[in-house]
Amino acid sequence: MVKPILLIKGKGGLGNRMLSAVCGLALADLTGRTPIIDWRDGSYAPIGTNAYPLLFQTPITQKCETYDGVATSVTPAIWAGNLDLTPQQMIEKFAPRSHSNPVAYRRFCINLARPDTPEDVAVFWSYLPKFKRIARHLRRDSNFATRSEKDIIAGYLAQFFTPNRRILQPIDSATATLTSPNIGVHIRYTDRKIPLSPVKKALRQKLLHMPDASIFLATDNAEVQTQIASEFSNVQHIDKYLPADGSRLHWPTSDIEKLREAENALTDMWLLSRCDHLIYSRHSTFSVTASYLGGMNRAQLHDVDRWSPTVIAKRWIQAYA
Repeated sequence: MVKPILLIKGKGGLGNRMLSAVCGLALADLTGRTPIIDWRDGSYAPIGTNAYPLLFQTPITQKCETYDGVATSVTPAIWAGNLDLTPQQMIEKFAPRSHSNPVAYRRFCINLARPDTPEDVAVFWSYLPKFKRIARHLRRDSNFATRSEKDIIAGYLAQFFTPNRRILQPIDSATATLTSPNIGVHIRYTDRKIPLSPVKKALRQKLLHMPDASIFLATDNAEVQTQIASEFSNVQHIDKYLPADGSRLHWPTSDIEKLREAENALTDMWLLSRCDHLIYSRHSTFSVTASYLGGMNRAQLHDVDRWSPTVIAKRWIQAYA
């Protein structure tokens, strides 16, 4: 008997879609479904091309295109006949006023309260991971019950999200140039801006205790990159395209070499994960994902938004919505 499928769609930045996909992978194991990750939305490869298998060494062998226009037994039913569409296109088609609605995903995602359904194809999509919503299912399963959320995430990242060898080579080369101790700094500063002054303050505090530390900077903003390099010594970063106007880089309508810049983004993420310390904001799942990849403990992490009531409230709503 052919196992049913869980088609895991992607939308948003790399951190968002990777952690969301990990949640989908856990759900696939909970429900006995074969997972297929579908990143055809045009953010990290030309639209219609699945970026996931182009970026990662994956054990997934089935292709998402196999089910386009063929599968009739689908849940949620709204995806029947639409499996070739992206979450963005589905929202635009069926709920155009709900792009910012934190619960809009529910219409386009398998029922997380009752995921054991008989349909041949189920679709999982959420903008952010929903581990809090599937927590009771995890607690009841012997494969997950004794594991922490951090451990579960790290396990799936290792199994399904190892970059391809073309990406690993520059990661290894750049890692070799980072003298120890080193400090990773992630600053998102385009469509979403983390507070810059606290980042600089945290970096200066770290350097008081580690004056010879090298700094690896990952940012999406050219002005920020120039600013940090001018204010601090021994700052390293990879060469990548940064929009002069400060606009968001990875977007379906972006006119860039999407796959190349996706590989650059993964290089940034993995280099952050290999640093001894990480200065970041929990508001950015890119750096949070890097911390999972690096198995970092609390002593290695400095979250500049750790006590921000706005960020805490937003993350709580997103986790449980």
